[in-house]
Formats: sequence, structure tokens, C-alpha cells
Amino acid sequence: MSDAKRNILVTSALPYANGPIHIGHLVEYIQTDIWVRFQKMWGHRCYYVCADDAHGTPIMLRAEQDGITPEQLIERTAAEHQQDFAGFAVEFDNYHSTHSPENREISELIYSRLRDAGYIVKKTISQAYDPAKEMFLPDRFIRGTCPRCKTVDQYGDSCESCGATYAPTDLIDAVSALSGAPPELRESEHLFFTLGRFEGMLKAWLADNDLQAGVVNKLQEWFDVGLQDWDISRDAPYFGFEIPDMPGKYFYVWLDAPIGYLASFRNLCEREGIDFEAFCGVNSDAEMYHFIGKDIMYFHTLFWPAMLSGAGMRTPTNVFAHGFLTVDGHKMSKSRGTFVMAKTYLDYLNPEYLRYYFAAKLGSAIEDIDLNFEDFELRVNSDLVGKVVNIASRCAGFIVKRFDGSLSEEIDRPELLREFHDAADQIAGYYEGREYGRAMREVMALADRANQYIDERRPWEMAKIAGSDDEMQRVCSMGIFLFRVLAIYLKPVLPVTMANAEVFLGCASLTWADVERTPVGQPINKFKPLMQRVERDQIEKMIESSKEQPENAAPASTEATVAEFGDEISIDDFARIDLRVALIEDAAHVDGADKLVRLSLDIGDQKRQVFAGIKQAYDPASLIGRHVVMVANLAPRKMRFGVSEGMVLGAGPGGEDIFLIEPDRGATPGMRVK
Repeated sequence: MSDAKRNILVTSALPYANGPIHIGHLVEYIQTDIWVRFQKMWGHRCYYVCADDAHGTPIMLRAEQDGITPEQLIERTAAEHQQDFAGFAVEFDNYHSTHSPENREISELIYSRLRDAGYIVKKTISQAYDPAKEMFLPDRFIRGTCPRCKTVDQYGDSCESCGATYAPTDLIDAVSALSGAPPELRESEHLFFTLGRFEGMLKAWLADNDLQAGVVNKLQEWFDVGLQDWDISRDAPYFGFEIPDMPGKYFYVWLDAPIGYLASFRNLCEREGIDFEAFCGVNSDAEMYHFIGKDIMYFHTLFWPAMLSGAGMRTPTNVFAHGFLTVDGHKMSKSRGTFVMAKTYLDYLNPEYLRYYFAAKLGSAIEDIDLNFEDFELRVNSDLVGKVVNIASRCAGFIVKRFDGSLSEEIDRPELLREFHDAADQIAGYYEGREYGRAMREVMALADRANQYIDERRPWEMAKIAGSDDEMQRVCSMGIFLFRVLAIYLKPVLPVTMANAEVFLGCASLTWADVERTPVGQPINKFKPLMQRVERDQIEKMIESSKEQPENAAPASTEATVAEFGDEISIDDFARIDLRVALIEDAAHVDGADKLVRLSLDIGDQKRQVFAGIKQAYDPASLIGRHVVMVANLAPRKMRFGVSEGMVLGAGPGGEDIFLIEPDRGATPGMRVK
């Protein structure tokens, strides 16, 4: 890497101000924080800013629900967010809010420049209106029956059951999610940003910057479809900034949210006397990087650079997208206890365990990463406690007790120390390229070499031999020298642990340049344990604490399983159960559900949809074409994923051991089961 000093502005996506931070969010903030800490250790002038995304209809409605003002809600949430981030050693140079004077000023500036340049047009559009709440409804606040698969209780823009996308007007029996009233179609004038006029500019921006392959491919898909005008206004009531020349209209949250990056940085500049234009001006030679999740690429790689360009401002140097977090191979789940809030994690585990584990998994590609708790426990205990910290603990006691804490003036194995020094550029390159997993593998390989050296030299045996003090001091000092290099390499990932290591080493804050500065003859302090082992019961308690408590004792799944005999029923009770043969026409996984399979059933004169908790026992594809027995007169049950219109019968203790009850060959759909 070059020694030239760089000016760098870094941002992470803005967390929404109506909910807490969870460990899925932390993938991004930890990834960004590691990169920023590395840049600062290298000596670059690097600023990391963020803010709460504080505008929009959900904020307004959540505040109304809580009986407070939106301003009180976002103030409360901001304090909670910053406490969570600090708990994980995510260190912002500035943390602000999109509901700020700086953001209003820059949003109005960008809007006015786009308007004056002819990039804003007015259109009259028809929208769903809630007559009871007296407000226009965002698509996600309209519910109804999917026009394609007929699943009830679906969103106004897409169906969670079949994946169809549509206009809210296409919904069957649509109602407002706020009041339950059928929405009315009313016309309203809105402002649109003419994104399509920036296709050439965006393609040039794409060609000039080294974006990830996944981002490039996705952009090309959007270019192929054609870029559409973007609605940047919303009708009152709305919590946000009113548009200066359009009374009663407000900037859409996605217009002022990315502008919040610049607003947060301006707030920092005004407080600390930094030249804002040197970083954000159109002629700036500074670098600007945005770390984001793959789900918001559309806004950051199309709208954002186009808006900046149209307003005569500099565009981002790069946008780094990452994947999502799964836990133990599944989507995060409240029922499984794997939807872990940041605060809950901090109640049970060292935050730097998670920082290291994420680092060991993260690369530069847009790939999901999995937090496997068994692997988490083994990796932290083996790598951090068993390898890195162990080097210092094996050597420090001898130095403090036998040599008054003074390190040797000599280096026992100069060639080994040189091997550690020579790895600096490669590890730095991995950090720069966001290949943290490769960096961690390289560091742990060096830690293995250090422990191998100590095992070979066996200073504990030297302590028993008269006249071996000089050699023992050289050997133990060599271990400390090697540990110090590893501490530098791990400092971006483990800032708190390595700050404690700096106290033990008796040195100032370590930088990347300190790799080459071996502290021969220097004093060290008494060693205190830097990290404890992960205990399995800590993880289990955290998971248990994260589990969603059911509102009642009703089973969560829709298949019939019996654990023990219950109360007797009469023959008349049993006769009321309408058991039918059903043909499984289709079966599919249910996104966001750990146990459920969506079954499309033919029962002769009707088609039914049933959600069955058999995912662990059956591959959905293997079910298509099979006959099963179902309860046909069970009252429909409304679930988060849709309505389950019956129950298929199965036996077994649950999990992988569920066995569907099937009729003999020759049974036909709709046949009664006697």
C-alpha cells in the first residue's frame, strides 16, 4: 500500500428510528468500523459519520401509538441506538439525525438545484386514501387478497405467498391497515425526479469506479428494464420536511435520508473546523464510501449519484454492499431465539467475540454470512483465547517475576520476527479490500507460528535450570514481541481488547507503522487476562432470553401432532370433524418461517391453502403429487404469511420426526375419510 495520506469520508446506512438495533444490523456497522479503524491506524485522515433515519409515515404512526410526539420518539431511539453501537465499539466521528437543520438546508439546496435544472416534473396521480384516518396510504399500509394466488391479508405492492408484484388498486377487498376502512382512490399532484435522463451519467459513473460485480450486474438489469421517474413527494400528514414551494407536500424519506450523510458530516465540520467542501465539493479529490446492505442498492447506486450529479455535487467514490445474516443456517427467528437484539447480546457475551466472528466470515463479495453458534464458540475459544491471548499469558509472568518487567535487549529469532513484519503489507491489503476473513486467517497462522516457537523453546523448563536466565528472558521477550505485532494486526477488529493489551505492553496507542518498531529493553506491566472463554451456557441463556413468548398455549404450526392423550370426546364430537383426502398440487418454503411449508391442496370441489409445520421433515418438492388427509371444516386461521384453510394430519414427536397420514392407493381428492 502507498504511504500517501488520503482524505476519506465513510458512512453506513442510517438505522431507522422506530426500532432497536439487532445483530443482523451489526454486520454492516462492524464491517465499516473495522475498515475505518484500519485507515486511521495507517495514518489517513478518515471520518466515519452516521445518523438516525428519522422521517416517514411509520415514525409518525409509531409516535401516535406510543402517545408521544415524533420528535420525542426519535430522540429516545437515537439514545438507544448510540448506546448499542458504543457497546460494540462502533466508533463514529459523528452521529446525527436526518431531522436536523443541516439536513433540511442541504435537502432544500439539492431540490432547488434539481428543480431549476429541469429535473423535477409535476404529475397528477391516483392514490389510495383512508377516509377514516384522512390520509393517503403508502402501499405497505394497504392490505387485501392477492389478485394472483388469492391469498388474503397481503401488502398493497406485493404478495408474500406467491411473490407477485402489483398496484394497490389490483388488490381484492383492499382495506387500510390503519383503520380497516376500504381505501378510496383520490387524485393528488406529486413531484417526480426524472431519473431516466441520468442513464448516460450513471453508466459513466459505473465505468469510472470499481464497483462490486454484484452491483454492476444489478445496475445493468435496471438499465435493461429502463429507469423510471421517481416520486419524491408525499402528502400531509407526514413527518418530514415540507417542500418549500409545495405547501402540504413533504420530501419522501428516501430523498432526505442519503442527504443525511452530508448533513451529519457538515455538523461535524462546523463543530471541529473541517473544510466541508474539501470532502464534498464538486472538485473534491477526497474519497467518499458508503457501506450498505444489498437490499438498498437501488437507492444508493441510481437515485443517490443521479441526484448529486444533477445538483452539481460530487458523487460517491464507491458503494460497498454486503449480504444478510443468517443464524445457524436459518433466517433470524424470534421463535428460535436467534433474532437477537444488540442489548440482549451485550447482557450475556463479550461484544468483541462477535466482532471477530464477523471479521472471520466477511469478504468483499455480496454474500450472506452465517452465525453458527457452535462454530462461534469453538472459533473464539481456539483463535482468540487459545492462540493470541495465550502467547502473552505464557511469557509475561516470567518477564515480570524474574526480570522486573524488562524485555530483553536482544531478539532471539530475528528471522521469525521478520516473517511477522513482512506480513504487514499483505494483511493491510486484505483490510483495504474488505477481505477480513483472509486477514484473520493470516493472523491466526502467525499466532500458530508464535505458539510453536514457545513450545519448542520451553521457557518453563529453562526456569528450572541454573544459569539460563538470559536465554529465558530472550525467549519470553521474543514471545511478547510477536504478540505485539499480532495486537497491531488485530486492533481494527478488537479495539477494546488491544487497548488493554497496550496497557500491558506499556506503550502508546499502536499504529500500523509500529510493526517495525520492536520494543527491546522496554518495560511491560503485570499481565491481566485479556479475554475469557465463551461458555456454552452464556449462549443458551442469550437465545432463551431472545425467544418470543407466545400469547397463548396454542400450537404455532398447523399440522396435528399429539404428545399425550387429552380429555375424552364423544362420538358426536368426532363426527363433526370433516376428514377429506387432499392432493398436494404445490408445496413451497415460506420465507421468514422456520417450520412452515405452504401447501396448495385440491379437495375435489375446492382448492385450499394450508400452512403446515413440516419443513424439517419434508423437502417441499417431494410432497407435490402426494395424497394426504386433512381436516376440511377447521375454521380458517389468519397467520402472518397468509390464511391457513385447514389442517393436514400427521403423527410423531415433531421436528424431523413428523409423518404425514396418507390414504391407501386409489383414494381421490375430496373423498371423505371414514
